[in-house]
Amino acid sequence: MEPIFVLVHSPSVGPSTWRPVADHLTAAGNRVRVPSLLHVGAGAPPFWPRVVEAVRDDLRQVPADSPVVLVAHSNAGLFMPVIRSGLDHPVTGSVFVDAALPARSGSTPVAAPELLEFLRPMTVNGRLPLWTDWWDEADVAPMFPDPAVRRAVVEEQPTLPLSYYEQRIPVPGGWDDHPCSYVLFGPPYDDLAAEAGERGWRVAHLPGEHLHQIVDPAGTARLLLELVGRDPETL
Repeated sequence: MEPIFVLVHSPSVGPSTWRPVADHLTAAGNRVRVPSLLHVGAGAPPFWPRVVEAVRDDLRQVPADSPVVLVAHSNAGLFMPVIRSGLDHPVTGSVFVDAALPARSGSTPVAAPELLEFLRPMTVNGRLPLWTDWWDEADVAPMFPDPAVRRAVVEEQPTLPLSYYEQRIPVPGGWDDHPCSYVLFGPPYDDLAAEAGERGWRVAHLPGEHLHQIVDPAGTARLLLELVGRDPETL
């Protein structure tokens, strides 16, 4: 049975950052799920159980013996261990796409101290502005292929609480008992790609900006297929 691709977006943005890749994978005959994590910043911490619940709920209609490949972008990489441990479905692969890495053991802080120092002055009534408003226009504009795609991504972004970035996420032992790999788009994630290589993971480079999966969804889908041993020529 071929695994289902489960494309997990960063809670800082939304599922539209994965939908173009999902469309290419689906058109090539693959089964794909794109869980929405847009609600995880609601309420009080801890927030990470809501991420696990969202993925579990999205897979509720999928038979428990159906294998899945977890694919996480950006900040979603930190949740991969708890997602893996919280699923009933067998996980046959995990792919981190320009993503943050969980700690090797113990727990992982969502944000480093220097990022929290950057974020705190932006906070209003405990909540942060949209992720794309954190950065200068010169940094944001190159991430989008056209105004329509940018509008779709920007309009669905949540306003997360600062406490989301102050949380720590547990790292259950044995979560990486299957092949893991890393896709690097570019800086500043090159150091994380190097660390993934040190962990013995397969590392691939698809040059682009941080949201390159919406710029080159076909190339991203093709690389995902290659990393999990599927035929990329179907795309």
